[in-house]
Amino acid sequence: MTILLVIIHIIVSVFLIGVVLLQRGKGADMGASFGSTSSQTVFGSRGPGNFLSKLTTIAAVIFILTSFSLAFVGSNKGGSSVIPEQTEAPVLPQSPAPDAKQIPQAAPAVPGAPVNK
Repeated sequence: MTILLVIIHIIVSVFLIGVVLLQRGKGADMGASFGSTSSQTVFGSRGPGNFLSKLTTIAAVIFILTSFSLAFVGSNKGGSSVIPEQTEAPVLPQSPAPDAKQIPQAAPAVPGAPVNK
């Protein structure tokens, strides 16, 4: 399903780009720069504006619908994190703390012996 939506989305986006580029701009159109007149066009003198406007609207609606569909399908991909949830860490057995009696004491200092610091 996702692959089909992506393919439709790409085709519609390329088609939308093409239709927008074919439309007449605010200034002189592309045909005027090459010496052609608008009365010799395939769609007539006013036809391309209306026809291309309708194609642009249809392509834009399909583009928006596929965008929303891809966002909806992409949001239902399972968990929200890439880090898997951890279960409780295993409790390791701990040895009892050593008693004060088991810690060796330092030997008493001998009078007159040099002290190391």
